[in-house]
Amino acid sequence: MKISMICYTLTGQQTGEKLKKGLEKEGNIVSLFTKSKYIPDSIKGSCGKWTGEQFETADSIIFIGAAGIAVRSIAPFIQSKKKDPAVLVVDELGKFVISLLSGHLGGANELACLAADILQAIPVVTTATDLEGKFAVDVFAKKNNCHIFRMKEAKEVSAALLAGEKVGFYSEFPWEGELPKGLIWCQKTGISLSEIQYETVDGTPLPEVGIAVTVHKSCHPFAATTHVVPPAAALGMGCRKNKESEAVEKAAFSCLKENDIYPEAVAALASIDVKKEEPGLLALSEKLGVPFKTFSSEELLSVQGEFTSSSFVSKTVGVDNVCERSAVKAAENHTGIHFIQRKQGAEGVTTALVLGDWRIRFE
Repeated sequence: MKISMICYTLTGQQTGEKLKKGLEKEGNIVSLFTKSKYIPDSIKGSCGKWTGEQFETADSIIFIGAAGIAVRSIAPFIQSKKKDPAVLVVDELGKFVISLLSGHLGGANELACLAADILQAIPVVTTATDLEGKFAVDVFAKKNNCHIFRMKEAKEVSAALLAGEKVGFYSEFPWEGELPKGLIWCQKTGISLSEIQYETVDGTPLPEVGIAVTVHKSCHPFAATTHVVPPAAALGMGCRKNKESEAVEKAAFSCLKENDIYPEAVAALASIDVKKEEPGLLALSEKLGVPFKTFSSEELLSVQGEFTSSSFVSKTVGVDNVCERSAVKAAENHTGIHFIQRKQGAEGVTTALVLGDWRIRFE
């Protein structure tokens, strides 16, 4: 984690140095800045300007000083839970560590507890689910390296749990650990599999609020369903040399749309190594925000399974199929791989999409 800290006094600097040392021992990259005419090498611009820069580059920001300074500094830059970095406030004596912003998705609550442990301070965490020891769907998503969508429904999940209501849970993937208190295991239809009193057979209502671990946009087992989306898919592609980036992008997103798949479910873009410098594929990799994995013809030929073969492709690049084989190869660290879409081609671009057997965990 990249952490930026700022302090305003010599006492605050001492607290910052202690905290920096402790955080670096945990593997974090930490920068400590000062803002005071009495401390050499302090930043020259305003605290607000510095904060704006850190919002763009840092994972976490720690203010060592008054909470009011932090609040005024971050106010112009706050966007959303899914984008904002974690923000903490530590008093200059290091007695209290306050989780101020992005407690769950940004990891501020967890970082506050770590910082408090380093400083032997008191962590101040105000999110209701943490205070009451309730399951938090955004923390669950973050710890499982998943994306979360439909944030309004995620708030309803938390509200229902805090009110003592049952919340439905459906998953397209297997999980490890025990289902947290308050969640009931349900089918895709929303019917409970774990508590018979919540089935429709006795006339009682099904859970109206729930969580779906899914890669499909249209998956809505509950009236209010929040989506936890694992990066479990691999997109294999082939194309003519120097194919226009627009055509490559169109083919990829058409494949995802036609199969009802979140783009965020794609963990990797894959092809043959002769395409490793292909501009359209490189641009698509950057747009998706995923690695572009390429493999030699020998590596692709070693992939086990049945594939849509092409003699023309075999003569051209030495392997009978690029998109299907590369997608499977890119996802081979997963077991139980299956095709979402076999090879499809149009206008000089081919696509194939596979899904790995992703597993989620409850702690």
